[in-house]
Amino acid sequence: MAKGYNQVEGVDYQETFAPIAKMVTVRLLLSVAALRGWHLHQLDVNNAFLHGDLDEDVYMTLPPGFGRKGETRIYKLHKSLYGLKQASRQWFIKLFGALKAAGFHQSLSDYSLFVRSHHGNFLALLIYVDDVILAGNNLQDINNTKLFLSKQFKLKDLG
Repeated sequence: MAKGYNQVEGVDYQETFAPIAKMVTVRLLLSVAALRGWHLHQLDVNNAFLHGDLDEDVYMTLPPGFGRKGETRIYKLHKSLYGLKQASRQWFIKLFGALKAAGFHQSLSDYSLFVRSHHGNFLALLIYVDDVILAGNNLQDINNTKLFLSKQFKLKDLG
């Protein structure tokens, strides 16, 4: 974990905002899925923040016990780490790109909700940091989406 508290705004990071699901959206999606008899699946993205690419130059020393005694080297990070102020934002940007490539559209009422509708198939994808809820009327579409996402990110399929 990086020591994000040492970061300086405007130097080590610019933006930190990343949307997460509103509880009202979670309740609404689950209610609609139950009323319509939709399939529900949950995913967890392993090491989600490591998928985020850094836009800024961020340097850090190795944690105690990882370097040689007396070593004072610093390392430039290429990927985001847990603890960096911009980590959740960079992860969300990466996920957003993948979902856009898969044909999803971001909701204007809750930016963590993505939907895709084609040929009578409807699929909603809701994000809460590194957890994903899929709700839709076509199980094959859900499975295809899980397969697509698993090629982009290491996932834990929670069923």
